[in-house]
Amino acid sequence: MDAGTQIFFSYGICLGSLTVLGSYNKYNNDCYKDSFMLCLLNSSTSFLAGFAIFSVLGFMAEEQGVDIATVAQSGPGLAFIAYPRAVAMMPLPQLWAVCFFLMIIMLGLDTQFVSLEALMTSVTDLYPHLIRRGRRRELLLLFVCVVCFLVGLVMVTPGGLYVFQIYDHFSCSGASLLLLSIFQSLAIGWVYGADRFSANIRDMTGYNPLPVFQLCWKYLTPAVCTATFIFSLVCWSPLRLGKGLVAPAWATTLGWLLTLSSVSLLPVWAVYSLLATPGTLPQRVRLLCGPAKTPPLQASANGSPLSYSPVLPATGKPSEQMTELIQEKMAWR
Repeated sequence: MDAGTQIFFSYGICLGSLTVLGSYNKYNNDCYKDSFMLCLLNSSTSFLAGFAIFSVLGFMAEEQGVDIATVAQSGPGLAFIAYPRAVAMMPLPQLWAVCFFLMIIMLGLDTQFVSLEALMTSVTDLYPHLIRRGRRRELLLLFVCVVCFLVGLVMVTPGGLYVFQIYDHFSCSGASLLLLSIFQSLAIGWVYGADRFSANIRDMTGYNPLPVFQLCWKYLTPAVCTATFIFSLVCWSPLRLGKGLVAPAWATTLGWLLTLSSVSLLPVWAVYSLLATPGTLPQRVRLLCGPAKTPPLQASANGSPLSYSPVLPATGKPSEQMTELIQEKMAWR
């Protein structure tokens, strides 16, 4: 469970970040090759980091004469207690301490860049005429950062470590990510169709993906995610906060409410779409399970590839920068 959801978080799967960043690519970008490169670089980095971390933890376990499981505390204790203690044993500990905590800060910053960009791009694409005016996008981003900062202050209080562990365990990992992965893989493999998805990739890249990917989209990925999710429910136990402390019932309830706050949007939006779509129930389901209709295309005079005609904002003609942004954002369709 932990290993699988860590891969989800590390790759940005089911978090919206890959979709948002990919929407800025040109239509003919080789997304198939990029996916392989992403997996190779990410897994190679994790593999290399494993040597750096566990060699140090093994040294500490040998020095203290204890089992490595005692030293290797999972969660924030590994980054802020165990590893700094190991750094203090090295030659020039000040240098390694500065390098280590700079790495931690930059790792957190670049994660936040992508996460906030995923949120801001999604909101901006939903309400372009409202947000793409003046400095509204920057002001909205500032507001989101200030709110997240104020919420994060709770986690640096004397009991904040427990709040952090509850939030980390229930909100953005574990059951919520697995449920999202199950529904997304079913949507791609069965609702949209693996054949149609392969045809889209061929249209963009010029060649077909390996046939094994269709088996993954339709069978392997949903089966593995479902089995992991069921196994996690069968073997579920209350969250342990460290030092033998078990999360109380109210904290576990709060954690499951955090999980439902994101996962519940799936059925809520599905019911809303069914109610808001005209037609009979079978017609609504058929329409909602089909590909979305693309905006009208506008051909250029010199015979260049078709481009999407941007919608005029409320005030005058679109600026050149806005036109380029809309065309670039919509080209992936």
